[in-house]
Amino acid sequence: MSFTPSSSIETPLLKGPLESLKRTVKDRKTVLEDVQTLASEVTTSEICAELTSSEHIEKLDSVISKLQGFKRKLKDAASEEEEQLQKCRARIQHLALLTQGPEPVKKWRALHLDRLLVDHMLRCGYYDAAKQLADSSKIQDLVDMGVFCKARRVVDALKKHDCTEALQWCAENSSRLNKMKSKLEFKLRKAEFLELVRKRQLMDAITYARKHLAPWANTYMKELQQAMATLVFLNDSDASPYKHLFAETQWDDLVDTFHQDNHQLNNLTLESLLTIYLQAGLSVLKTPFSYQPDCSVEDPLHLPSYQALAAGLPYAKHLHSKLVCHITKQLMNEDDPPMVLPNGYVYSLKALKEMSQKNGGKIVCPRTGYACEFQDLSKAFIS
Repeated sequence: MSFTPSSSIETPLLKGPLESLKRTVKDRKTVLEDVQTLASEVTTSEICAELTSSEHIEKLDSVISKLQGFKRKLKDAASEEEEQLQKCRARIQHLALLTQGPEPVKKWRALHLDRLLVDHMLRCGYYDAAKQLADSSKIQDLVDMGVFCKARRVVDALKKHDCTEALQWCAENSSRLNKMKSKLEFKLRKAEFLELVRKRQLMDAITYARKHLAPWANTYMKELQQAMATLVFLNDSDASPYKHLFAETQWDDLVDTFHQDNHQLNNLTLESLLTIYLQAGLSVLKTPFSYQPDCSVEDPLHLPSYQALAAGLPYAKHLHSKLVCHITKQLMNEDDPPMVLPNGYVYSLKALKEMSQKNGGKIVCPRTGYACEFQDLSKAFIS
């Protein structure tokens, strides 16, 4: 299966549900091991003659309760596995459209754009709008709606200065976060400690630090010392060198850290795919002239919103693009503009017209053998 150059960015599309499936299978295996352990304990209890009938009944009630719990977990695991398998199937079929000719490629592009928009809206917090677009485009299996909806509860709680949901999330993913060397749990514990200090509950803060911050001393000693110093330099003192630790921006930093860890944990790109594609295009268009007052209105970088998006990007290494046609070996310009085939390759209009006349309206890419109609071409613009 061969894809367009943009397919390298599509790795999370398949990796996300596949990794989730592997985790679910691992969780189910753990539950089955617990069932085996319980069965072994029951067998041992049954052959113990010292137990009375009431103790046997109590033991059996406990076993039944545990088995019911295991049954629920296995049922949830089976449902989760089926959901992830369905996502894998749908996403493979979606990528396979790229190999099936012009019409399927057009369908892929339309779905791809909707995916980009849904992903971007979810990252920006527009959950309802994202869901409506996903439902109307029937791409529920192509987007990670569940990942962002689960994250929404954590983010909403953090914005209210509540770390409970985030700490629970850390506990559920502790082993993987440790492998990532995540700093999130320490930051959450430090935030809860600072909240106690801010409320002047100093003894409670000291007790909390001994229990929850002391284990992090070897890893984050400097930050731990700064946090402990707030017991002396209280937050309402203008002279306090640690007043910034109580600023609202600290909670914004916690939200950003959670987003980064959550995206990495679920094999998502740190930036939205829409931003990545836009920045890739803007990096080619960005020149010093883009910021001049007399910049052409055809240059998207004359708009302030695009200038902000391209702020951290380097300038293109050229001021004027020069494209040479692979077929005619001549420069493409406004008289002989570049034309883009559906597979992404570019040739001059003159060369493609001649090819179309020879092949009865058909265009065949000389480098890949890809075939399409002349009307399937789209014009490219040189900056």
